[in-house]
Amino acid sequence: MTALTLRGFEIYKGFLKADAQQRMVVALRDVVRQAPFFQPDTPYGKPMSVRITAAGLYGWYSDRKGYRYVRAHPSGRPWPAIPPEVLAVWDGVTGLDRRPECCLINYYGEGAKMGLHQDRDEADFQWPVVSISLGDDALFRIGNTTRGGKTESVWLQSGDVVVMGGDARLTYHGVDRVRAGSSSLLEKGGRINLTLRVVA
Repeated sequence: MTALTLRGFEIYKGFLKADAQQRMVVALRDVVRQAPFFQPDTPYGKPMSVRITAAGLYGWYSDRKGYRYVRAHPSGRPWPAIPPEVLAVWDGVTGLDRRPECCLINYYGEGAKMGLHQDRDEADFQWPVVSISLGDDALFRIGNTTRGGKTESVWLQSGDVVVMGGDARLTYHGVDRVRAGSSSLLEKGGRINLTLRVVA
């Protein structure tokens, strides 16, 4: 499948067909049963508008102490394993032998968004970050390697996959808004975004 390239971001439109999306949602339900969604605070003390959980050796966490990776859910339990359906996407778009150690799972309800940010809590930026969209459409904004300047935006639909690697690895990006009701994939609506990361 040919990727659309936007500022170095490789965007695979419709990478996951409808049946593959359904299978992934079923696998994610099992993850969420073991590691329920929670709403972290930013280091500035403001709750994030997304709810998060994770799978893999590490999960991502945020509170007043800062952003970081941790080895356990806030309940104290280790994170569940990354489902094979998710790892297959990493294999398919990267072709790398190295596999991710974290699958961050963000749930966007109506009104949720994600400000422009860099993914820079990992030890080595040579490895890409792979993003999978499930559910409602999201307006994805891509900036620059420094704050400020012109940005470009693209709508991501359910089943789209984005690879952030190479020169784009430390580019600022975010989600301006989610188009509520644009997908019937998730029973209660909303959007799930998975990001696969090599951490250590």
